[in-house]
Amino acid sequence: MTAADLLYSDTERELAAALADLLAERAAPDDVLARTEKTETYDTELWRAVAADIGLAGLLIPEPLGGAGASYRELAAAAEQFGASVAPIPYLGSAAVATAALLSAVKAGSPAAADLLRRMADATVTVALAVEFPARTGGRRPAAVRVAGTQPGDGAGITRLRGTVKSVADALPAEVLLVPAEGVPYCLYLVEGTAPGLHRTPLVSLDMTRQLCEVSLDGTPARQLAIGDAAAEAVDAGLTAGAVVIAAEQLGLAQRCLDMTVAYVKERRQFARPVGSFQALKHRLADLWTTITMARAASRYAASCLASGDPDAPVAVALAKSACCDAAVTAAQECVQLHGGIGFTWEHPAHLYLKRAKVSSIAFGTPGEHRAALANLVNLPAP
Repeated sequence: MTAADLLYSDTERELAAALADLLAERAAPDDVLARTEKTETYDTELWRAVAADIGLAGLLIPEPLGGAGASYRELAAAAEQFGASVAPIPYLGSAAVATAALLSAVKAGSPAAADLLRRMADATVTVALAVEFPARTGGRRPAAVRVAGTQPGDGAGITRLRGTVKSVADALPAEVLLVPAEGVPYCLYLVEGTAPGLHRTPLVSLDMTRQLCEVSLDGTPARQLAIGDAAAEAVDAGLTAGAVVIAAEQLGLAQRCLDMTVAYVKERRQFARPVGSFQALKHRLADLWTTITMARAASRYAASCLASGDPDAPVAVALAKSACCDAAVTAAQECVQLHGGIGFTWEHPAHLYLKRAKVSSIAFGTPGEHRAALANLVNLPAP
């Protein structure tokens, strides 16, 4: 078996550089802070620029369906930049989670999934998978919605859904929702955002840059995308992609926190010398650099495994999600503390990084859940 290349390719570096330039201009810390004061914090104009101009919406979508035909390596490289800027855009839910679920459904022979991917590749529609944010692949099958039959006048292929899904990420700006429904057989349905009976209620979230919402369906019309094992595999594919992309995002966030902190301790002076010259701070930052470097290897390996279909992917995903989330939370905490008094203020962006790191650490499975899964995958007995 060929060893995974953990270095960034020229294409990945160019994509990251293009995104970094755009985000520096359109998602500067002051801009992101200002959006947190709004009712809906998503920056739809920035998302359209990222999705259409740079082509991120169709990054994973194959060329025959109108996409770029790239891999999870490129998407992970992009996610690092979004984490570094805590960009308030729904790329995670649409370009990663929903796209992965739809690609799995297409492999199972779903023409409706293929049609939706073509619309996504054109950046004309944003899609979200309606599962709770903490849901993890390999865990309890996510479905809080049930089939409610049909109503007179419903066209062919229309099924009504009823139920509520709590804490869904990136569903507020989505024009289409993918909704798993419990029952025998388990099914995945497509629900248009304007469908009657569909209600989305914004929730107060710790992370103000990625809003969560409650999705409720009351006799909402839907079309079936996948059924039985194909539906379960599609949902699992979406959750797996979410874990890998969140890991890469957390890596970018951790690196940005380290860079901000190093820059600050170089210029902040105390006792007539930069505080960064104090040995205690040097040790803390050196330890953080080591933690981030190890997390980068785990993240790159997980993205490479998904990109190549490596059978080691479940192990790599569990390792990356746990390692990168721990690194991000630690880096954000150090960023707040080592910035001193200014780091605790609402005007400084440090709190945005800490909140994003904390919330993302429970998304698609907590580090502890992934470590427990990793122990089972590599046959390590519990203590």
